[in-house]
Amino acid sequence: MSVKERLVVQVTDAPEKSRYEAYVDGELVGYTEYRHNDGTTMLSITEVPEELQNKGIGAALARFALAAARESGRRIEPVDPFIAGWLERHPEHAHMMHEKAIHLGEET
Repeated sequence: MSVKERLVVQVTDAPEKSRYEAYVDGELVGYTEYRHNDGTTMLSITEVPEELQNKGIGAALARFALAAARESGRRIEPVDPFIAGWLERHPEHAHMMHEKAIHLGEET
């Protein structure tokens, strides 16, 4: 499989584990841990096995997290470096970030 190929990824919420889980062909292939606070969803870590990276799993998790936050009226606090980087590459979603997260890079 080339790096440009994408897998068919299904993402679900596993609230008992406080994470969004990504599945390919029924097999768990990654997750993003979260914590809901007042009006925000903090995304703390995204894990995808190295051999499955760059195949769209992390992006599917990021999109699902954004959709879940939007549906619940929450903003995203991307503590996780992967999610923060993904949001930088997709500025069309900047309005979903919590104000604190938007200004993190501006502090001295």
